[in-house]
Amino acid sequence: MSRPRALLLLLLAILTEVAATSALKAASRHKALWGVVAVGYAASFYLLNRVLQVLPLGLTYALWSGIGTFAVALVGVWLYRDRLDLAGWLGIMLIVAGVLVLHLLSRASAGP
Repeated sequence: MSRPRALLLLLLAILTEVAATSALKAASRHKALWGVVAVGYAASFYLLNRVLQVLPLGLTYALWSGIGTFAVALVGVWLYRDRLDLAGWLGIMLIVAGVLVLHLLSRASAGP
């Protein structure tokens, strides 16, 4: 598998994890959503497994968790009306900055 394809699969892994995590909150009120949660996490981990055949573990996990954290925070604000204060937003921006530094500047992103 090529690196661009691995990055595309990583994006899909992030999206499925964000969907599953977002559905997790609603599943406490709507039991039918537990299927979405289970399928979303299973799909995300399957895709991560495929990505790890090409990309290094540290880079893959940093991108998956960092971008996922940012996206889930946005979904929480938009869909669930969660509120983040300045410190919360600053912390999330630091996570994003760390992911960008790792991906754009670190030799770890070069892969095996």
